[in-house]
Order: sequence, then C-alpha cells, then structure tokens
Amino acid sequence: MRKIYSRIESISGNVISVLADDVRYKDLAVVETRFGPSLAEVIRLDGKIVSLQVFNGGRGVSTGDEVRFLGQTMKVSLTDNLLGRIFDGSGKPRDGGPELTENMSEIGGPSVNPSKRIIPRNMVRTGIPMIDLFNSLVESQKLPIFSVSGEPYNQLLARIALQAEVDAIILGGIGLKYDDYLFFKDELEKGGALSRTVFFVHTASDPIVEALLVPDMALAVAEGFAVAGKKVLVLLTDMTNFADAMKEIAITMEQVPSNRGYPGDLYSQLASRYEKAVDFEGAGSITILGVTTMPGDDVTHPVPDNTGYITEGQFYLRNGRIEPFGSLSRLKQMVNGKTREDHRSVMDGMIKLYANYKDSLEKRAMGFRLSSWDQKLIQYGELFEKQMMDLSVNIPLEQALDAGWDILARCFEPAETGLKSDLVQKFWPKKV
Repeated sequence: MRKIYSRIESISGNVISVLADDVRYKDLAVVETRFGPSLAEVIRLDGKIVSLQVFNGGRGVSTGDEVRFLGQTMKVSLTDNLLGRIFDGSGKPRDGGPELTENMSEIGGPSVNPSKRIIPRNMVRTGIPMIDLFNSLVESQKLPIFSVSGEPYNQLLARIALQAEVDAIILGGIGLKYDDYLFFKDELEKGGALSRTVFFVHTASDPIVEALLVPDMALAVAEGFAVAGKKVLVLLTDMTNFADAMKEIAITMEQVPSNRGYPGDLYSQLASRYEKAVDFEGAGSITILGVTTMPGDDVTHPVPDNTGYITEGQFYLRNGRIEPFGSLSRLKQMVNGKTREDHRSVMDGMIKLYANYKDSLEKRAMGFRLSSWDQKLIQYGELFEKQMMDLSVNIPLEQALDAGWDILARCFEPAETGLKSDLVQKFWPKKV
C-alpha cells in the first residue's frame, strides 16, 4: 500500500516538492488537482525532499493537493500490437486506439553490455545515393543529421522511414510542430509504412517532461523488437529540443548551469540514449538516426558539439542536400567493400572530382580564365548535384553506381578519372 501525502511543500512552475519516504528517482506519482488527476515523475531527491515534474503543468496545483506515489517508473508495452500505432510522450494512445497494457517494461534502462555486442557488418539501404553510395549507413550505427531550422530534415527522415530496408521503424518526435506531426502521419500512411512503424509524438504544446520521455520510450520499444530478432531503425527529431527540455527543467530546479545554460550532464544524457544502438549476436539490431538542429548553424553549440563526440560520424543537411564535405559515416568501410567491387573506387573518385569542381567554381567567381579541364569539372559538378545530391533522387545502390559511371563518362576520358583500369574496363559505359 503506497502512502498518500496531503501537503505540497513548494510549487515552482511545473515542479512540486513534497516530504516523502521510500521514493526512488524517476518514480511516478499521481497529483490530485482541482482539474483532475495528473501524472508526475520524480526528478530530484534531496534527503526527504522529493521534487516532481507534473506532466500537465503547475496550473491548478495547490499546496493542499494529494500526492500518491505509484512505486514504479514509466513503462511501455512491448508487443507487436505497437506496430501501426501513434502514442504521446507518456505512452498514451494518440490515434484513438486502445491502450496496451500487456508485457509492460520499464524505460530508460542501461545500455547493452559491450561483451554482448557484435562488430557492425551489414548495410542499411535507404535508396538515397548520398547515403548509400557515399556514406553508407550501417546496422547498429548511431548518426546525427546536423541541420538548421527550415531545412527539410523531417522530409528526409520520412523518406528514410519509407525506404529503409529494416523490419521496424520507431519514430520519435520531440517538440514537433503540429503540421510536422500530421506530415509524418500522412506520409507514412500514404507510403504504406505505418504498419511497420511505432510513432511517439511530443508536440510543442505538450508537457515539457514528455519531451524527455520520447527517446526513452522509442528506444525501449526498439530494444524489445531487437531482442526478438527484428532489424530496427530509430529516427529521432529533434534532439536539440530534447536538450532544451533538459535545460528548462534544470533552470526550474535552480541547478548550476554549464555551457550556455545547459546542465552539466548534457553529454551523459545524450550518450545514454545514443549508446542504445547495438547489434545483438543471434538476434536483431538497433540503428539510430537523430536530427540535431544547430542554432545559428553553429557546430560548436553544446548540443551538436557533445553529440559529435558520441556518434560515429554525421550527415550535414544544407541547402536541401546532404553535403559530401563534412558528412561522414565512420563505419562505411565495414560494408562498402562487400557491396560491389567498384563501390569504394567510385565513391572516392567522384568526391575527389567534386572537390576539384568546387575549386573551378571559385576560379570562375574570381574572374580567372577557365581551362578545358575546368569546363569539364563544371559540367561534372552540375550533373553530380542534379543526379546524386538532389534528395528527390530515389534509386538503389547498384543503379547509383551505374549512374556515377555514366556521369564520369559524359564528362571525362577514362584516364582523367583516376580510377583503376580494370574497373574502367569492366564498368565504363559502352558507346552505342
């Protein structure tokens, strides 16, 4: 029988404090307000002083309200019935469907023991040439998409959700605009991918504490599916909103701020989520792509800066395209030697020529006379941007490699590409 406390010591915004015994960090409680019961979560323990974040906010809470601790942390159902469903940040149905209460499991558990992980070795195909060909996504990899507000990062995630060759998609929206929530819902339904997707949604108008729960909800479900043998891709947007929610709660708690007001454990909080990426021996895997918006396009901002130390590379989304310079998948070498024999050579050769194209553009902008080689590079760069970098391009890896050879053949002689002669002999397009 859990105790009921009838006195709230203090109310500060959405955070209340009570004197209580036998309470654990992250335990749930129910606060009986004049607007009805509201769920709350323990966010701080200081002796007998227990601080709780009220999900529905502090409006309507008074010092005489009852607080009843539930003796458990937040849980989520781990069943196949989750697929095709949409939930809010606290795990409540958002789609009008029934609540799921079977096989409940706590969220926010520890990462997998490193001794149980295996070396990443399988590619996750997305149908996007700038990923599949140039920076292959690997099972159990954790990668951020660095971008700025206004870029089509949610559209990119939706395309990946529709096209990625995985068994299940777990989509976590943090601080989404309502229009973005509807966009994801409509795209997944139209594309027929909703049936293999679990969608956790926190909108900008929802309680701030739910923003912190969305990644844990998504990753707990992903772990359940992966242990059962599924290849799972977790898509999170936007992790900067997650960090800002941490910052807001830390300010309410009057914690001593660190860099730019963020709490001092920002790195640990981000790492504890990203380190959930894993490939289980004899079972499934979890791969994580998380959007991180950079205020002012500043990569030294605390959120992208800390993220870069945790993850295995990054994708830069600028001007509606994944940029080849700066974007990096550190694990791509684990898989691109197993795809097609020309994969690595085409990847390296095309990026090198694209860098030369950028130099030719700079020469043209400065008024220098362009050589015939510069003219070839400019033709090549324009074709590369149109047929490879444009996010509307949707082709399998093998077609992307063939398209790469076609672009090279339209602009250069074989000897000018720097590619191995045996590969040129085998893959160079034959003139009709």
